[in-house]
Amino acid sequence: MSDIINLWEIEDGLNAQNVGVICGVDEAGRGPLAGPVCAAAVILPEHLEIPGLNDSKKLSDKKRRELFPVIQEQAVAYGIAFASEKEIDEMNILQATFLAMKRALAQLDGKADFALIDGNRETDFGIPVMTVVKGDSRSANIAAASVLAKVTRDRYMEQLAERYPQYGFEVHKGYGTKAHYAALTEHGMCDAHRRSFLKKFYGQK
Repeated sequence: MSDIINLWEIEDGLNAQNVGVICGVDEAGRGPLAGPVCAAAVILPEHLEIPGLNDSKKLSDKKRRELFPVIQEQAVAYGIAFASEKEIDEMNILQATFLAMKRALAQLDGKADFALIDGNRETDFGIPVMTVVKGDSRSANIAAASVLAKVTRDRYMEQLAERYPQYGFEVHKGYGTKAHYAALTEHGMCDAHRRSFLKKFYGQK
């Protein structure tokens, strides 16, 4: 119970300031060498208790996947969106992450008045925002967004693995593991790889 109460502390402080409807925003997949970056935006009912809800990185894959439909069913609203590998290469990963977040927020259809953004970087999201370092373990709404983004991206990478079985995307989800680099050495890049992330590996400027 203490975890649930703690997860609502930031939202409670903002509600005391009458900021309006609060959503949480988080991303998954900023660091991988392949695949898109995914973002989610979530509005939970105030003080909703979802047992086990926490930072998605601290949860097992099984637990995240169990929580995914629970969050979808109980959220007031949610949005999930991607920015592609091509967009990451064209605008850099930070701007592509912001783009995915904006797309996720747009799916809320204006229901949010204020956004809690995981991390310490922000841009113009069209509504007032507050960045929260390690927000996925400090805010219920960000924690929920973290789960939606992570599970959605993992599922996407598993589907990508069926198209490109030689890379092992279903295992490492595009991150730079030893096995992934070995596959890159043997097979080169595929369309799902982020060219800008692999210039150094291939000795390109």
